[in-house]
Amino acid sequence: MNQELEYLIKNADTLPTIPAIATKVMQLSEDENVSVEEISKVVASDSSISACVLKMSNSTFYGSSRQIQTLPHAIMTLGLNTLKTLVIAASTKQVYQPYGLTEKMLWEHSYGAGLAARLIAKDTESVRGDEAFLCGLFHDIGKNIMNFLDNKKFHTVMEISYNEQISFTEAEKRIYSYSHAEVGALVLNKWNFPDTIINAVLNHHDFAFNADEEEYSVKLACVAGLSDMFCRKIGIGIREPESELNIIESVPATVLGINQEMLDAMLEIFTETFEHEKSFFD
Repeated sequence: MNQELEYLIKNADTLPTIPAIATKVMQLSEDENVSVEEISKVVASDSSISACVLKMSNSTFYGSSRQIQTLPHAIMTLGLNTLKTLVIAASTKQVYQPYGLTEKMLWEHSYGAGLAARLIAKDTESVRGDEAFLCGLFHDIGKNIMNFLDNKKFHTVMEISYNEQISFTEAEKRIYSYSHAEVGALVLNKWNFPDTIINAVLNHHDFAFNADEEEYSVKLACVAGLSDMFCRKIGIGIREPESELNIIESVPATVLGINQEMLDAMLEIFTETFEHEKSFFD
């Protein structure tokens, strides 16, 4: 582990923290005896998040066939796992404040990747949809933290990437002694997220797994990496689409058994879904 990075994260008292409501909902969702009323009370404590959850629960993307008007109804319809991901998504946007152009692009890319990851998980039947969504949502959280800690340094990387037409990952190696994936993994550990999600975020670019790595962990990281590629291919959260990006021959597509027909169909559905869902966070 990079010592400079470890020191930075452990001693950065001003680092953004995940909102308390998300932490509480995560804790409650692990309790088999929790009641709908308990969770409703927690979600209702934040009007913006509860409004967002209600709005999203009425989306056809979440399988709603009739109007949902109350939080208890939303929770019963969606289920705890889906509700957890919605609350975390709604509350995570607060971490991207102040909301300038860079933060807007980072947020759109992250949320888009969350949607893509859920779709990929569903179509490949490889991993749990709620975990996939969180891996997509947080796969680039390290970039947001790096921007937060030193936005001038972060913007230098973005400029190098854009001007020289190289990936952000390549550009950041010139400026930092660590990667945004490493930053993201350490921050998620600080926020007490499960190891499966932390490892997926850490490996979503290089897919550097141990020989004895569990198959599920490998597939989860591949879903996260593929969701990033979906956003880059279409141009979500980046200056220009990477239309020439060869997804079908990538490691994630190979591991997940995705053929060209599946890929084309998923990209089409994902594009439509993102255009519809992004309005929930405006």
